[in-house]
Amino acid sequence: MNEGSTVIMTECTSLQFVSPFAFEAMQKVDVVRLASLSDPELRLLLPCLVRMALCAPADQSQSWAQDKKLILRLLSGVEAVNSIVALLSVDFHALEQDASKEQQLRHKLGGGSGESILVSQLQHGLTLEFEHSDSPRRLRLVLSELLAIMNKVSESSGEFFFKSSELFESPVYLEEAADVLCILQAELPSLLPIVDVAEALLHVRNGAWFLCLLVANVPDSFNEVCRGLIKNGERQDEESLGGRRRTDALRFLCKMNPSQALKVRGMVVEECHLPGLGVALTLDHTKNEASEDGVSDLVCFVSGLLLGTNAKVRTWFGTFIRNGQQRKRETSSSVLWQMRRQLLLELMGILPTVRSTRLVEEADVEMEPSVSVYSGLKEEHVVKASALLRLYCALMGIAGLKPTEEEAEQLLQLMTSRPPATPAGVRFVSLSFCMLLAFSTLVSTPEQEQLMVVWLSWMIKEEAYFESTSGVSASFGEMLLLVAMYFHSNQLSAIIDLVCSTLGMKIVIKPSSLSRMKTIFTQEIFTEQVVTAHAVRVPVTSNLSANITGFLPIHCIYQLLRSRSFTKHKVSIKDWIYRQLCETSTPLHPQLLPLIDVYINSILTPASKSNPEATNQPVTEQEILNIFQGVIGGDNMRLNQRFSITAQLLVLYYILSYEEALLANTKTLAAMQRKPKSYSSSLMDQIPIKFLIRQAQGLQQELGGLHSALLRLLATNYPHLCIVDDWICEEEITGTDALLRRMLLTNNAKNHSPKQLQEAFSAVPVSHTQVMQILEHLTLLSASELIPYAEVLTSNMNQLLNTGVPRRILQTVNKLWMVLNTVMPRRLWVMTVNALQPSIKFVRQQKYTQNDLMIDPLIVLRCDQRVHRCPPLMDITLHMLNGYLLASKAYLSAHLKETAEQDRPSQNNTIGLIGQNDGPEVTREELKNALLAAQGYPCELLPLTVAGIPSMHICLDFIPELIAQPELEKQIFAIQLLSHLCIQYSLPKSLSVARLAVNVMGTLLTVLTQAKRYAFFMPTLPSLVSFCRAFPPLYEDIMSLLIQIGQVCASDVATQTRDIDPIITRLQQIKEKPSGWSGICKDPSYKNGSRDIGSMDPDVQLCHCIESTIIEIINMSVSGI
Repeated sequence: MNEGSTVIMTECTSLQFVSPFAFEAMQKVDVVRLASLSDPELRLLLPCLVRMALCAPADQSQSWAQDKKLILRLLSGVEAVNSIVALLSVDFHALEQDASKEQQLRHKLGGGSGESILVSQLQHGLTLEFEHSDSPRRLRLVLSELLAIMNKVSESSGEFFFKSSELFESPVYLEEAADVLCILQAELPSLLPIVDVAEALLHVRNGAWFLCLLVANVPDSFNEVCRGLIKNGERQDEESLGGRRRTDALRFLCKMNPSQALKVRGMVVEECHLPGLGVALTLDHTKNEASEDGVSDLVCFVSGLLLGTNAKVRTWFGTFIRNGQQRKRETSSSVLWQMRRQLLLELMGILPTVRSTRLVEEADVEMEPSVSVYSGLKEEHVVKASALLRLYCALMGIAGLKPTEEEAEQLLQLMTSRPPATPAGVRFVSLSFCMLLAFSTLVSTPEQEQLMVVWLSWMIKEEAYFESTSGVSASFGEMLLLVAMYFHSNQLSAIIDLVCSTLGMKIVIKPSSLSRMKTIFTQEIFTEQVVTAHAVRVPVTSNLSANITGFLPIHCIYQLLRSRSFTKHKVSIKDWIYRQLCETSTPLHPQLLPLIDVYINSILTPASKSNPEATNQPVTEQEILNIFQGVIGGDNMRLNQRFSITAQLLVLYYILSYEEALLANTKTLAAMQRKPKSYSSSLMDQIPIKFLIRQAQGLQQELGGLHSALLRLLATNYPHLCIVDDWICEEEITGTDALLRRMLLTNNAKNHSPKQLQEAFSAVPVSHTQVMQILEHLTLLSASELIPYAEVLTSNMNQLLNTGVPRRILQTVNKLWMVLNTVMPRRLWVMTVNALQPSIKFVRQQKYTQNDLMIDPLIVLRCDQRVHRCPPLMDITLHMLNGYLLASKAYLSAHLKETAEQDRPSQNNTIGLIGQNDGPEVTREELKNALLAAQGYPCELLPLTVAGIPSMHICLDFIPELIAQPELEKQIFAIQLLSHLCIQYSLPKSLSVARLAVNVMGTLLTVLTQAKRYAFFMPTLPSLVSFCRAFPPLYEDIMSLLIQIGQVCASDVATQTRDIDPIITRLQQIKEKPSGWSGICKDPSYKNGSRDIGSMDPDVQLCHCIESTIIEIINMSVSGI
């Protein structure tokens, strides 16, 4: 293999190639430059120049006519021109026809046939025949030989062969053969495509020379020829003779036209063929570079291949590196060897020139700062050094390069050098550190290990200086700390991810290779206690955002929190986290939310069961309130904000997550007999949650996942702040219409103060004009700008209930209230509920709190009765009721979780609020209906509510529990409600509940006193008619119940037995023969219950009611038949 390569390199060395100067002159047809060429150089270009002078040009301009004269003058003294003119005088049409016939004949008889139409039987060898032949025969000889090679190439199926041909090997006739070749290709382009000719020339001796002459005489074909050769080339060129010949030919072409070398290299990468050519062209280009301090083109090119996004290119070039190493012994002719040598020279060229290789003793470390045995890396070399380190990482980690001893030694020297305190220097140290972790095999001797330890100690010592001088927040000190923590917690995979992230490449690192580094870090440099103590003293990152990349203190604190190092060593971290949350800005840094989550976990969960007190301290309520100073209330809300919106949203996320985690861990904490403090409801009331969420909505792109996380927490813990109607209303308020309205905003509107609004409300009994004008102007303000007016607006709502207030004022107030509801709902609701309380003289009105309203949402309905007759204010009331029902449900759910470890209390107190334990979650409307059902409401509303509210059927689930209540009023209400539900929903479930109600009524008959019996059965007996109408199978049970009630009543009225007995007798007859009494309904006395009604005795009245009920049931059943 090596011998063949040597032959390729030396076969053309004695031949003269076309120079770049001559090729450029041909490309531009620069006659002046052509005239300056020497005779040997001009000789190579004669075919093209002669054709240019003799053929009729397409350009008829005067300038070309002058240039043509110069060309003729240039050619007049050259002897070889005559032979070329003779070649051009041949009948090429006849020649092409004979060539086509020969092609057909060869195809028919097979490629090995000796028959030839172009050339008759040869008497001598090709060289002698060529010497003795005239121009036409010379053309035929070369054409026949060339077609034979081209045919063999097409039949070779990609396998390379070497064709020995006297015609292309004889040094005497090379120039004449080249002339013939150029003329043939120019005159017969369809028969001899230049790409096919170029492919054929690779298989003959001196092919590269012939190819360069051919392209030089057709300069426009350069790119076409190069692309064709590359496309047909091998994926790995150094593995075969053909690949090396192709690479050399293309390399000669690029030397002839160096301006296109990088474009040809681009073709190589695009096709993923001939990697050696790409490297060789880069090496040629690197040698011509003038800059020595910058990153070389070789480093950039190879780094781009291995670190680019194209996996196909990366694999292709990696294979080139691996295959190159598998050869037994690389020689200087190997492109891979040349590349490695050049990289090593560049590396050695930037190493500090004055550097002692002896180790630094303890005494040396404490020398004066001005004296150092380690000279630093020059500032102008730092970027290049970083690029070289990344390249070697890619070569070793991705392409599998195994460094030689010399390469390893020089790499270690570079990695442990000391750069200046600049941002590039920080980057270089980080890369060096990660490379040491990734390729620990570079450190093989004790001396090298000690060198590395000294360098790491220098990193720790100089970290603060580097950070202060370079102005880079993300210094290598945080990375050292982070790696130390990973080693202590044995998170080797995290170290590997960190290394790959810093280097910017995915490489395979075996965890076992980190064992020695782990020992050095955990025992010699960073013990766990040192890490923890050092981390707390690290300053927080000012204005932390996603724009600050690299490894920051927050990464270190996060890992220490995860490993519970702070609690283990009793180091308080609360203040550091609080300060860092305050020093945040947009776009949100991705590590902040995980930091808060792991901090909360460290507060609630002890580090170990043996030490339940080993937890971190939570942020205090006062510290939280300080964050929201200027946002809580206040007229100048936006002007007084001390902390950024990012800090406020993060603290809000912390509070909500903390409360959720506290509830989720209730059982675990109870088992450990721990009760972490929950944040008070008064604190939550002072935080403008909805306002902050609305601010976050406009910053979703910059806040990452914080907005969605806050919405999830709100939906769980504060569902009353996530009402769909509110979101829809908010879209309307913040949409295009609102923008157009704000364009109408005048200075007049802005000048209205809350005090003026109060004065206008005070004048409402006399004049409505002023208040209407101010309210209309306020509708043009944004929700945030309306906040100062909220208290005045709500406190005067009671005045709007007086007669004579225009509906337009009420509707405008409703509109403004809904706008305020988008930014301050909870505070607004409390103010509104207190403002709408009934004004009773001589009774002190109670001021309700947020907590009161969550515990008892029906306080909202205990408002001034006039509100129910004022649709705009009733709409507000219902809106608040919806919200407080959801809040009450969440409050109750949280309360149940808090007491989960205790026996569940009786569910009697929660009827209608949470439904059955095994049932599905009820909706907001269902919860409201059930709650109202539990409390009861006027029976006159039952027909309306059952028919008008679609989800009233849910109440069937609660009626059995409602009937079981000890209060007689709830039992009566349950039976009356059930009677209407049975008519509306005649379902099997309704039948079973109705049967239960009849049985309960029979049971109550035996236990109720006379007064309670009358109070219970008088309103419930008409419900039995509805039961029978809905479910005829209940007829027998109901009739028996009615008779039984009548008998009990009769037995209690001893003095009126004579009056009652006939009634009892009639009842028995009605039961036995109902058909005979069917017409009795026509008697008004039965229908109106006036018969025997003169007696005021309750039992007598009840008996008459029973009789009327039975008659109505009978008439209903008869009319139904």
